[in-house]
Parts: sequence; structure tokens; C-alpha cells
Amino acid sequence: MKKIGRTLLLALLWGAAAAYVAYAAARAYRVRSAATVRKVRIEVQDSTAQGSLVTAREVQGWIARSGLKTVGLPLDSVDLTALERVVLANGFVDRAAAYIAGEGVLRIELSQRIPVVRLLVDGMNSYATREGTLFVAPPRSARYVPVVTGPYCPPVPADYSGSLRLHVDREKARIDTLIAGLERSKYPCYAAVRQNERKQREARGMRVKRRWWKFEKEEDFDLRVKELRKIKADLARKYRYEARCIQAEIERIGDEQERLRGQQKKLEKSYEDFMKLLTFVDHVEEDDFWRSELVQLIARTTPSGALELSFVPRSGGFTIRFGRLEQVEYKLDKLLRFYERGLPAIGWETFDEIDVRYADQVVCR
Repeated sequence: MKKIGRTLLLALLWGAAAAYVAYAAARAYRVRSAATVRKVRIEVQDSTAQGSLVTAREVQGWIARSGLKTVGLPLDSVDLTALERVVLANGFVDRAAAYIAGEGVLRIELSQRIPVVRLLVDGMNSYATREGTLFVAPPRSARYVPVVTGPYCPPVPADYSGSLRLHVDREKARIDTLIAGLERSKYPCYAAVRQNERKQREARGMRVKRRWWKFEKEEDFDLRVKELRKIKADLARKYRYEARCIQAEIERIGDEQERLRGQQKKLEKSYEDFMKLLTFVDHVEEDDFWRSELVQLIARTTPSGALELSFVPRSGGFTIRFGRLEQVEYKLDKLLRFYERGLPAIGWETFDEIDVRYADQVVCR
């Protein structure tokens, strides 16, 4: 009996606890349903002395323009996911989190991407991160990073925002689809080749039989043979011409496929050059001397599609021709030795251009 009593007592206690939890949850739900958003707090977590790409006021403007309601809305009706999407739609925002804090406060926390360079080339005005993410520079943005100018064509449209790798992969996949479509367009040509070959065999197999039953004369038979030879020669010329036309179409399609494959290779090479540019800028920024000396980077795309760099230094009235982003450490060391041993003796205003593209020498003009 005692055991049964203890069991009943425990069951009653657990039942009371469950009832209390259910009551508290229901009450909390009623309180939350009746509560509304009283305030919106926006925090940009990584604003630094280098400058900010986004402010709390700008985020408020994005939300207002999106049409999403916040203040005065019941807490359970706030679409937190939609708010995060609105904030993340701006390329220079890396992460965003929206949640309801205590006392009806809607908090939006975000972190901005950290750019390493600003691109003012080919109609672009964009920032790029170390990882190769690009985003259009927001109005009145003030981030103190190196600026790249000049006749350089990055492998993305001027207004592109997002991962450069993703854009290149999508473009290569699109080109793969075009190449596959061109390959399918060869199938009718292959069928035409087979048909042409069949016609040629049939033409070569044409024969004239002597009409013994009509007592055909020898000269009449020879005349028919001569006529058939002429017909076969005409057909042979016709079918050879058709074969050349078919082959020319196959080759034309093949040339177009090769041109598209060349585009893919050029796109990949352009991506590699762009990533080398970001790596180079990152390297320069880590060096105290070069960070202060190299004021402006001038990039250009060569006729072959390669990227070449020139610099406008803080010292002297010359331009530094750096060339392709190869043997970077060697070229910088060579330039530094020329700074230390050559220019002080020759004069900082003697030359208009210093060229470090060639092995074991510095060419000055």
C-alpha cells in the first residue's frame, strides 16, 4: 500500500508540474501575442576606424523601402527571415541576424565585408574582398583601401555583386551548354554525310546493259555508255561539292566550339589574374614601406588578355612599370635595391618611367 501511495503522489506531482508548464507557456504566448515591437536596434558589429560601408541609418532605409513593417507590429507577426534577406541583399553585408529581444525590442545585427581594394576600372566602382567577393561601392562610402584604375577589364559585368568564382563557374557552365548545343547541331550534318556517301556508291554502281532482246547495235550501246559516263561524272561533281559543303559546315561548327572553349580558358585565366591582383594588394598592405610608397595601382588588359600593373609612387615624378604579377617578391626586391642604391645617386626626378619587368635589370626612360 505504501508503494502504491508513493506512486500516486509522484504522479500527482508530475501532473501538477506539467499543468504549470502548460499554463506558463499559454500565458507567455498570450503575453507575446499581445506585445508589439516598440523599438528597432541595429548594430554594425565590425565598424572600424578604417571607415564603414554601412550605417544603422542606411539599414533602416533598406527596411523602409522594402515595405516590411516593424514598429507597432505584433511580435509573432515579424518576418525575421524576410528582414535578414533584405539586409543581405546588399553585397557589402556579410552576415545578418534578426531576433526579438526583451521588452519588444527588434534587434538586427550585421557584419560588413572587409574589402582589400577598390576597383575604378571599365565603368566599375566596386570593392573586392580577399576571397574574391565583389560588391558595388555604396554611395558616400569611405573605406581606405588601395585603388586600382586604368584600362583593365575584370571578368565580371560592371554592376556585378557576389562571388567572382561563382560568376566564372556560371559563365563556363553557360558556355558548356552552348558547346553541347553546337555538337547536337552537327548530327544532321553527319546524317547528310552518310546519305551523300550512299548516293556516291549508288552513282558509281550505275551500269548500262546491252539490250540483246532488241538487237541493239554496237554504236547505240556505246552511245548509251557515253551518256551514262557523263551522268556519273556530273553526279560525282555534285556529290563532291555537297560533301565539301557539309564538311565546311561541320568545320564551321567545330571552329565556333573552339572559340567558345577559348573563351572559357580566357575567363579562367582572367579569374586567376584577378585573384593574383588581390593577393598582391594584400601583400603590399602588409609591408609598411610599400603600403605608404605605392599610391595608385594602374592595371591594364593586354591584347592577349593578361593583366599588367604599373604604380604611381609617392616618391619621385616617375611611373613604375611592374608588368605581369609574376615573380612578385623578386621584382619588389629589385625595385627596393634600385631605390636604395641607384636613385639617390642619379636623382629622383631624372626619369619618367622605371621598368622592372626584365630579368636582372631595371630599365629607366
